[in-house]
Amino acid sequence: MPALLEVDGLTIKAHKDNGGLVPIVKGVSFTIERGEVVALIGESGSGKTTIALSALGYSKPGLAFTGGEVRLEGRDVLSIPPDDKRAMRGRHVAYLAQSAAATFNPALTIGEQVTESPVLHGQMTREESQERAKALYRALELPDPDRLGRRYPHQVSGGQLQRLMAAMALCGKPDLLILDEPTTALDVTTQIEVLKAFKSVIKHEGAAALYVTHDLSVVAQIADRIVVLYAGEVLEHGEADQVINNPSHDYTRRLMAAVRPPPAAGQGDTALADHVRESPAIEVKGVSAGYGRQRDGSAVVKVLRDVNLVVQRGHTVGIIGESGCGKSTLARVMSGLLPATEGEILLDGAPLRPSLRQRNRSELQRIQFVFQMADVALNPRQRIDGILGRPLEFYFGLRGKEKRRRVSALLEMVELPAEFAGRYPEELSGGQKQRVNLARALAASPEVLLCDEVISALDTIVGANIIELLKRLRRQSGVSFVFISHDLSTVASFADDIVVLYAGRVVEQGPTDRVLSPPYHPYTRLLIASVPELRIGWLEETMESRVAQAGLDRIVTMTDTGCPFFDRCSIGVKGLCDQETPPVRHLGGRHAIECHRSEAEFLEGTF
Repeated sequence: MPALLEVDGLTIKAHKDNGGLVPIVKGVSFTIERGEVVALIGESGSGKTTIALSALGYSKPGLAFTGGEVRLEGRDVLSIPPDDKRAMRGRHVAYLAQSAAATFNPALTIGEQVTESPVLHGQMTREESQERAKALYRALELPDPDRLGRRYPHQVSGGQLQRLMAAMALCGKPDLLILDEPTTALDVTTQIEVLKAFKSVIKHEGAAALYVTHDLSVVAQIADRIVVLYAGEVLEHGEADQVINNPSHDYTRRLMAAVRPPPAAGQGDTALADHVRESPAIEVKGVSAGYGRQRDGSAVVKVLRDVNLVVQRGHTVGIIGESGCGKSTLARVMSGLLPATEGEILLDGAPLRPSLRQRNRSELQRIQFVFQMADVALNPRQRIDGILGRPLEFYFGLRGKEKRRRVSALLEMVELPAEFAGRYPEELSGGQKQRVNLARALAASPEVLLCDEVISALDTIVGANIIELLKRLRRQSGVSFVFISHDLSTVASFADDIVVLYAGRVVEQGPTDRVLSPPYHPYTRLLIASVPELRIGWLEETMESRVAQAGLDRIVTMTDTGCPFFDRCSIGVKGLCDQETPPVRHLGGRHAIECHRSEAEFLEGTF
């Protein structure tokens, strides 16, 4: 009996501007058996997504299948008629994209979108597909499964939307799932919930999966076999245990070496004091903010509550926390995209006006924002030279030859070839688009760079290179970073100080080494325990731990009463933590924890 999917000598070429063809996938072969998860790993641009999309009989614009076969249940999907391909997609093979936010239509309810494919293909009636969807919501551990379908995409969290994308793919009971970086943009606690749900549902449904990722720690938790790719070629292929624990190719060993260790003290790169001035680069004082406005000016939905932090010139402050904790909202307040309702922002000691529209060009130039989703941050109708050239014109008046020279220098700075200047965003991989996103912010030569999950879409090697680039920029120019990330290992290696946000409050902050060493706030401990390790079986072990069982699979709830982390805390005190606002405990060395547990308990580590 043939394997469910057989990729045999697949060759894909790209059209060049001069009409020629250049190979980007070079004779790739592998199989996927029923009930099996096979992972494609490699750097950005190695051909992972291109190969995965071939299982749908699809190629991106500018690409062409030039050799080999891709057989689904013995039938070559590359040569079948277009009508047969449309019938196959969704029914026999389903695709989960990297960005759930870009996948869902904001104007339609979740239920309409999840059930669309099986109804469209005539597999189920509307009523049957709705019952199927509710069963999947339960299997994926989503809240309120009976009424969830009536909500719109913006009314659920990022992690829930990612799981809903899995429900949408599974609703038609496909034989094969293509999972393209489905947990990349998720925070660590949500990521392991989604991984657990995916693993359970794939096993329960009896489906096979092709898992595309650059995250080897994730691969170790879900894959049965691993295919290692480089520049469109297979360098290594074997059982997950063998590839992870006993790799045979030097490139695979290089990928393993690029995986950062679990976050702990002593991993950081301390900034020099060369650029420090009397005033901090940027300071946040008593800031509260939210969305919607009441008549008295206060926010209808309050997201940030009395936030304080200081970023010295040439230093990096890492802001960590789950989706919905207020990290991106804080960055939006600092940039002026969202005016604060209380408190103030100081730039080099001078107060900034709350709104972006009220700030002058110099203030705009000195604070730049690198957005999380490059897919929606880059204008698809503009070429890369236009995207990078606009801030050069706006802030410095550069034109012509000098602007082109500076665009080439920016591309080189983020390790992209100069010829990318003539491409459109759709012609780049996810990681390449994110580097263009970073280059656009660097074009303004800012003093403060607000980085919102800037390496979440990058593979381990390129991500490590970008961090080294940012460190070098910091040393040379004194630029300061506010580095928002769910990747604690990256924050541990880059940040001088860490601010831990939960439900819009700073629950812990201080120098990196102190925050990542006991004593921890209970929430910080949960975040550290949730970082995947490059070890098979880690996921199952973690899900059994007391900290994980208490803190995982819970929604971040904004509250003015008591400690917002109480219902997820393994050491909470009923009648105290759920009723009274916790005090701030100063543990020395600028290390502070907001908790009802006493300073002596923290210092003695008695819980």
